[in-house]
Amino acid sequence: MLERVGAPLEVTELDLDPPSTGEVLVRLHASGVCHSDLNAIDGTAETPCPAVLGHEGAGVVEAVGPGVELAPGTHVVLSWLPACGDCEECRRGLSHLCARAWAAMARGGLMDGTPRLSRDGEPVFHYSFLSSFAERTVVPAGCCVPVAPEVPLDVAALVGCAVTTGTGAVWRTAGVQAGERVCVFGCGGVGLSAVMGAVVAGAAPIVAVDLDEDKLERALELGATDAIRWSDGAEATAERVRSASGGGVDYAIEATGRAEAGLAAFFSTRARGAAVLIGLPPEDAVLPLPAASTVRMERRVLGSVYGSARPERDFPALLELYLRGRLPLDRLISARMPLDDVESAFDSLRAASGARAVLDLSEASP
Repeated sequence: MLERVGAPLEVTELDLDPPSTGEVLVRLHASGVCHSDLNAIDGTAETPCPAVLGHEGAGVVEAVGPGVELAPGTHVVLSWLPACGDCEECRRGLSHLCARAWAAMARGGLMDGTPRLSRDGEPVFHYSFLSSFAERTVVPAGCCVPVAPEVPLDVAALVGCAVTTGTGAVWRTAGVQAGERVCVFGCGGVGLSAVMGAVVAGAAPIVAVDLDEDKLERALELGATDAIRWSDGAEATAERVRSASGGGVDYAIEATGRAEAGLAAFFSTRARGAAVLIGLPPEDAVLPLPAASTVRMERRVLGSVYGSARPERDFPALLELYLRGRLPLDRLISARMPLDDVESAFDSLRAASGARAVLDLSEASP
């Protein structure tokens, strides 16, 4: 639980209400540790507190509320954006931008605006509907995407955010085609997922950019053709990307949330290219773009939330590619640790070390 912004996470006992109408109780087995959780801790993203964080989880259905058809025992990946199906964005086919879900998420409850967590009778807020840093959680049924029992639940958990955000930016937002040029800025869990997505799409070349040599090496192992270490600012780094890619890329995926990296992504593109921004920047961040070359070269900037995904369609497809050996998602996991070591996981995240830490919740008390 995060008691307040800036506080360390503490492992504690909370009360959890049973699932109400349209809700599901899930026994969690694994949860990824994402930079968005760190944004809640340090205040980059405003979050109601006290709260249970975590939004990248997988587990097994234990019980369901009225109106839910999922059977207990079903293995599920949790999506942090249940779509209402009725708002303007949903009717336009943009369920990942569901206005009702985003509004409810900001309040720290479930879809009705109220939490199911409490401590001594006082409410404790949910994070992104899921609160997956826990043994159990109650979530809207729309958050639950069934998966095959043979899929490891630690791998499935990553599909709930990092993998979908990265691959979706390549496949859904950008629509990368075979032979197009791609660059990825930031080689954490999301960026490496974008690299793997570019490989599956048949992109070439695929240029990876990061500050960390170990992350660049991992990107090369996962299919990047070139690796460039960030140095000397946005324009200098972009020049090296243009040189490595033969004159600039068609799509530059920015996965850090840093405005300077977004600018470098834009400068890395060739004519009609697009910078695809998927990292979450601070609310006051500004991206100053050169107007003349934007117009003359028809350069574009594309925002991408959750990889423009439809979880009920995309989660099973991603895991099928994993089972067929096309997406080595297990190689994204750089550390596995128990819930009690959650602060160590965030220490690694702050140090930009490794790809994705996963909390193993399978050994927690039954």
